[in-house]
Amino acid sequence: MPLEYNFETIKVSFPAPFVAHVELNRPKKLNAINDPMWNDIGAVFNTLRDDEDVRAIVLSGSGRCFTSGLDLFSLNLPIVEDDPSRTAFKIRPYIRKLQASLTAIELCDKAVVAAIHGPCIGGGIDITTACDIRYASKDAYFSVKEVDIGLAADVGTLQRLPKVVGNISWVRELCLTGRNFDAAEALEYGFISKLLPDPAKVLSEAIATATTIAEKSPVAAIGTKHMLNYSRDHTVQEGLDYMAAWNMVMLTTPDLPAAAAASMQKTKAVFAKL
Repeated sequence: MPLEYNFETIKVSFPAPFVAHVELNRPKKLNAINDPMWNDIGAVFNTLRDDEDVRAIVLSGSGRCFTSGLDLFSLNLPIVEDDPSRTAFKIRPYIRKLQASLTAIELCDKAVVAAIHGPCIGGGIDITTACDIRYASKDAYFSVKEVDIGLAADVGTLQRLPKVVGNISWVRELCLTGRNFDAAEALEYGFISKLLPDPAKVLSEAIATATTIAEKSPVAAIGTKHMLNYSRDHTVQEGLDYMAAWNMVMLTTPDLPAAAAASMQKTKAVFAKL
């Protein structure tokens, strides 16, 4: 039975075989993240995780930008009047729910390629750091904006950005000042891996990369993403031990000899031209 992709703030299309395109879809509000969008992001990536007809995903924003960040007018903290303790008990699960929505991107078995254009502010950093690959157009710019509205970023940026770029001085500068940085600086520090001339090019490049990934064995691609995430958060030896346990099952797939034979034919063709 086909899975349903009907969401209030997210648009899903399928631009290539086994490739899904997820768009943040509040263009009149510059894709500001409101409560329905928080819910939709988690729901769509949990659905995509279980969709056997999807092997790779492109994530972008509709309209003029990726996202302008948190929709402050929709913020609805669960306040208990005159009771800070009970308020705290309610706010904690509220934050955890928002975190889980974005962690769904990271935990989705399929590789996620972010195609970023225009502003990518605040929550946009939280979203894109949960992606596997990030491309941006020259008009893109970024900001870890939460410090400017009186809070510490609490749904992923402070945890993921240092591991994405590996330059803690730069990360702390961005997070403590809230300053903008452009796509060229994002490329220089490794936050994005490709810089394209315009939004159309960044989207087409992201779809091309997702298509290449989707052509691979899903056993290989899913295992690669899973192990990269695990190894990022564990020691080298722990990663090796888990890899051995993982592949003692996955190496038995018929995808392996089929892919090896196809790769051998391509290699022979290349060497034949030398």
